[in-house]
Amino acid sequence: MWGRALAGALPGFFLAAALTGLLAWCAPGPWQDAVVPSLIFFVPTWMLILGGAFLFADARRAWGWLTAAAALAFALLGALKTLGWVL
Repeated sequence: MWGRALAGALPGFFLAAALTGLLAWCAPGPWQDAVVPSLIFFVPTWMLILGGAFLFADARRAWGWLTAAAALAFALLGALKTLGWVL
């Protein structure tokens, strides 16, 4: 149980941060206009991920999937930045 909770808290935090970054960068208009809505979006997203970590069968799977999802989301952010599709 503690392993899944930590998986939701640690890689889940980074996954929520990456999803929040995608929301801020991909919203229409300048990203500065999306900062406050993104910050409001962050906490419920992190809590949903934290709760969703308990749906995994064991802690190893929770850590693996959430870490992979966070890495993929940050890779997507990096790719969008590298391609110049976002500022």
